[in-house]
Amino acid sequence: MPQIPDQNALRAAAIHRLYTLEQSERLTRSRLIGVADAFGVAPRTVDRWLANARANNGTYQPRSRPCFILTPLMLDAVARWRGNATAAWRELRADGHPVPSLPTFHRAANRALTPGVRAGLRGGEKARRRYDVSGERDRHHRNYAWETDHVEASVKVRIDGHIRKPWITFFVDCATSAICGLAISPQRPSREGVLVAIRDAVLIDEHHGPFGGIPTYVRVDGGREFLCATVKEALGVLGSEIIALPPFNPDGKGNVEAVNGAIKKTLFAGMPGYTHAPTLLGGKPVDPDQPLLHFEAFVGRVLEWVHRWNHENTPRGLGGQTPRQAWDADPALIDTVTAEDLHTYTLERHGKPLVINNGGVRWQKRNYIADWMHGRVGEKVDLRYLPHHDHRVELYDPQTGRHLGAAVMAGQATREQTLNLKRARRREADRLRTQLKKAEKNRNTRYAAATRPSPPVPLDVMPEEEAIEHLRALDGFDPAAEALPDLIQLPEPDAEWTLPLNPNTEPSPQPPTHTQDQP
Repeated sequence: MPQIPDQNALRAAAIHRLYTLEQSERLTRSRLIGVADAFGVAPRTVDRWLANARANNGTYQPRSRPCFILTPLMLDAVARWRGNATAAWRELRADGHPVPSLPTFHRAANRALTPGVRAGLRGGEKARRRYDVSGERDRHHRNYAWETDHVEASVKVRIDGHIRKPWITFFVDCATSAICGLAISPQRPSREGVLVAIRDAVLIDEHHGPFGGIPTYVRVDGGREFLCATVKEALGVLGSEIIALPPFNPDGKGNVEAVNGAIKKTLFAGMPGYTHAPTLLGGKPVDPDQPLLHFEAFVGRVLEWVHRWNHENTPRGLGGQTPRQAWDADPALIDTVTAEDLHTYTLERHGKPLVINNGGVRWQKRNYIADWMHGRVGEKVDLRYLPHHDHRVELYDPQTGRHLGAAVMAGQATREQTLNLKRARRREADRLRTQLKKAEKNRNTRYAAATRPSPPVPLDVMPEEEAIEHLRALDGFDPAAEALPDLIQLPEPDAEWTLPLNPNTEPSPQPPTHTQDQP
């Protein structure tokens, strides 16, 4: 794109044109007034510009006003005093440095430092970013891109007798601003919370829907729990591409940041235990004895707020539609995955296959047992688990990837699980006993029954068709006697047979017959 010339360059070109017309005696007063109107000045000002061009051989050379420029030493002083130009001027003057007047110093500081830099010197990077200009992404279609982030609830909640602030992990669809899934953690979320949120966002069923499916892109910040190997593998198996944005860059994921800001203002601010509530002198809360919510009640409040956001809220950019309406109106197809496969994808995998021994599967110095393991000692299995949930693991066939079943920690098995383990052991023993009895029973040779003198025929060596034919022969079985009329063709009728007459037709008259008289 060509650069637009500044006003001085345009002014120099216009004056040079007037100077050329003047030299050829074609300059008129109307043309001079036209240039003055174009630049918004009086005609006398254009006369001065033209006189400047005559003095410089036809080239307009504006006189630059002398202005004071801050030196590096002065800029350091302004930065050291957090953008306070007056304090920096006083320090430089007290140290004997040559400085201009205070108004001149202020004007020089304003020319050298942009408003964003001056705000950053006073309030840091967060204050400087308020002066940045951000673009706007195309929304595309649903499930084209998701954004995810954590937000710490600014509410104190009772969790097992302790007072903590929970964390929420959101997955937001960029096209419709719908919250597809979330996970609420009593502590700062790890990769376990991210995997749970992915499962909640992707799955579509009677409890998760209608928002969900498999996204094409997932935008995350620089959080290590979003970029760990487990989350990358889970999203990679689903076919989603992770876009890692620079850390602390809220403009890169504006949709989820809008959700984070909205829930703070419209939900947390009205809940008991709000940490940003007005305080008394000394920072004391207005009501220090107010009852705090328990974690279960807090989760219920958050889920109600998410339902209102998806079905009642009208975010900017949707044309007055709610996220549910925008989602239903989007014709883009939704790629789904079954709950069983999704459960497998969102689990972390142990590095190498493990062997089933007499104590179950040994992993991390613990034994994991299940009723389906009976009879499988010596087989290898792949182990997958949900981080920070080591009481239960999922085991798979390392060759086919088929899910074999779950296993629980031996020391934490419930009474019912222990009984199931014993029942499975008895069933395995009964199955073996039944097979052994059947084998012994089949060991003795059995012969077909006979009604006539003939050598004994073993039943286990006679094919089924031959056995049936043999039994029929012994009983004098005649297939023709048992056959249906449509199976065996009847013989042709004899010529002497009389065909039956049709009762609906009259018999035709027969010609008279002549008989000879007998002698």
